[in-house]
Amino acid sequence: MKILVPVKRVVDYNVKVRVKPDQSGVDLANVKMSMNPFCEIAVEEAIRMKEKGLAEEIVVISIGPTQAQETIRTALAMGADRGILIQTDERVEPLAVAKLLAKVVEEESPELVMLGKQAIDDDSNATGQMLAALLGWPQATFASAVEKEDGSLKVTREIDGGLQTLSVSLPAVVTSDLRLNEPRYASLPNIMKAKRKPIDTKSPDDYGVDISPRLEVIKVSEPPKRKGGVKVETVAELVDKLKNEAGVI
Repeated sequence: MKILVPVKRVVDYNVKVRVKPDQSGVDLANVKMSMNPFCEIAVEEAIRMKEKGLAEEIVVISIGPTQAQETIRTALAMGADRGILIQTDERVEPLAVAKLLAKVVEEESPELVMLGKQAIDDDSNATGQMLAALLGWPQATFASAVEKEDGSLKVTREIDGGLQTLSVSLPAVVTSDLRLNEPRYASLPNIMKAKRKPIDTKSPDDYGVDISPRLEVIKVSEPPKRKGGVKVETVAELVDKLKNEAGVI
């Protein structure tokens, strides 16, 4: 089984982002970038499936600037076999990403596309679902456990009421949740080996996909600073403050 794992280069989750002075977006100058945490979990799960003998090859793909090669190298150091970079400096929205991934799926013919449920920069949580719709494949989102069965996957996902178990036939699209696993750290020898693994570089034009944005960003602003809390003596006083001061009830 071949597994395709899309990964995204985002601002590191430990970094406090800053808004540009003109409020056109987030300031990325001199900011540490890393692999999206949900994507990292998807890579780890694919590697674990390969270690169990359930997969023969793991192909990692990223869409973004030249620097996204670093993100691919991280996945290769973890244990992926090869990488593909669709290079563009434009902002790529989820639908365009899904269309590009659909073209790559046609070329690579994987049995499973494993990707993070969302990216921590835009929180769109839509690429996996759009990709499954374009391919006409079954999908299992927010996976917290994945088991391989004969010709299918048993996927456990978290819902409001508890846990839901699905059986999806292959080929399929699965998106990973935080509790699926804990990604490994790449060892120094593997990091050195990853530098020699191949990365194919292509462009959106190679696939004939228009990545022009469909959405317009009007303004990006920081959230208002939180005010200090107060202590109340009784429930009646709390209700009074919520009603007359905060105006939420």
